[in-house]
Amino acid sequence: MSEPHPPIRIVLADDERMVRTALRAILSAEPDLEVVGEAASGDEAVSVVRELRPDVVLMDVRMPGIDGIRATEEILAALDEPPRIVVVTTFENDSYVYEALRAGAAGFLLKRADADALVQAVRLVARSDNLLFPSALRTLAAEHARAYVTPPEWVARLTGRESEVLRHLAEGLTNAEIAHRMEVGPATVKSHVASVLAKTGTRDRTQAVIAAYEAGFLGFRGSRGGPDRSF
Repeated sequence: MSEPHPPIRIVLADDERMVRTALRAILSAEPDLEVVGEAASGDEAVSVVRELRPDVVLMDVRMPGIDGIRATEEILAALDEPPRIVVVTTFENDSYVYEALRAGAAGFLLKRADADALVQAVRLVARSDNLLFPSALRTLAAEHARAYVTPPEWVARLTGRESEVLRHLAEGLTNAEIAHRMEVGPATVKSHVASVLAKTGTRDRTQAVIAAYEAGFLGFRGSRGGPDRSF
């Protein structure tokens, strides 16, 4: 019989006490989830995360002091094994959300999401390599991307297999799902993902997908009013 997973350790970062209280109540009701800390500002979030080393951070983007974007950047830069950061926001098309994803957040949740969606999102980002709501990235990119007029040089440097893997990443597939789709071993996919991150100059899957949209690799319009570039 396999050993049970340890609880997923969570930090809540939001300047509204009522929001943190509601999130804590929902998450603490699950036996596999544990809220280990809270923060009411971006500065406090960085400090609490560095001290407690949680698995997941639910991060508001608009907070006193440094905002959630800067807090995300500082957390990811400070820790060798950083937590997965999920942006919690009121509006899904907020430019702050896009910039937080660009900075390395794993995905986002709407504050109006129901309890089941919240719980499943935490489990998803903590225990898999999925992107959280990958379909929303295209909409966010269309609204807020810093698009290139011409594609960056890394686009031409991707191999055929790496290009295929990047497209699958944009679908939100895990390494195991990509391996099944491509009929290769998981180790091969892992190697391709690492190469994609290196060539795109990104640190994680979310950033790689955003870079692909901004470069026009995924069919996103390369510049405001410019030609549609799909590679």
